[in-house]
Amino acid sequence: MKFIVDAHLPKSLAYFLREKGFDAVHTSELPDGNDTTDAEINRLSLAENRIVISKDADFYDGFTAKKNLSSCSTSKLETSGTLN
Repeated sequence: MKFIVDAHLPKSLAYFLREKGFDAVHTSELPDGNDTTDAEINRLSLAENRIVISKDADFYDGFTAKKNLSSCSTSKLETSGTLN
């Protein structure tokens, strides 16, 4: 699986996923860094078949408002620990 970890989440999440064998990139590692727009993150996720991990509710809402539902879905994840 391939992931993009959004700016609102720690870089350590991307590092953790890499340690577990996943292809993960944090938005800070993208050319525009944490200034990368939601539209660009979505475009990149579609182009590279990546799952976006974000706690930004507006990310999902922005694409559902545009009726771009085929490219965006949401799941609530519960964790039992924290990442440093």
